[in-house]
Amino acid sequence: MIEAIAFCPQAPVVVPDLAAGAAAELAELRTACTATITQVAAGGRQIVLLGAANASAYYPASSRGSLAAFGVPLEVQLGEPTGAGEPDLPPALTVGAWLVEAALGPGSGTVGIAVGPDFATSRAAADLRELVDAREIALVVAADGTARRSLTAPGYLDERAASYDDAIVQALRTGDAAALGHLDPDVGEQLLAAGVPAWRAVANLAAGQSWTAEMLYVDDPYGVAYLVAAWTRRA
Repeated sequence: MIEAIAFCPQAPVVVPDLAAGAAAELAELRTACTATITQVAAGGRQIVLLGAANASAYYPASSRGSLAAFGVPLEVQLGEPTGAGEPDLPPALTVGAWLVEAALGPGSGTVGIAVGPDFATSRAAADLRELVDAREIALVVAADGTARRSLTAPGYLDERAASYDDAIVQALRTGDAAALGHLDPDVGEQLLAAGVPAWRAVANLAAGQSWTAEMLYVDDPYGVAYLVAAWTRRA
């Protein structure tokens, strides 16, 4: 059963080596991510990292990711410090793995689930459901809001972005899983909201349960909505 959910950004800029001169500006964001991940991981729960990708897949704790594509030859372990083989984590899970390691240290045992367009009928979805049915789970969801909130945003300004993000913030702030499931994926794609597939997957998993929610961070320093929240299941 899912006992708790941490929501954090997937933006590579949260990694100080990539943020470079902007690292200090995002210290509050990283602190919020550490706090929410630490909170939901309490009690020895199995950590499952969830993030959007081009294809759905399950990643064992031994998996690794690389941030070389973003200009820094930094490799990140998912849940075991002795992982071997070529880095194969998609970007969202690589950033999420960095956040989990920053919060919990190496050896957290975290496994990863990539949410692709085929997720509903994928083997990865079945693997996730098996984990949820068998263990006490803490989800860590790596997901960004829209990237069109200002003239200097990656996707330039789209006036729809603010209201779209407001709906996400309201859902996260109130523990409303159903509202996450109602996010329009087509509009989300137009607004470059990279987190929508992951949030919609969470909605399916968390539906029908009551959650105590806490919002730890809401801002858009670079025209991209970065959101941090923690949900804990009510008994």
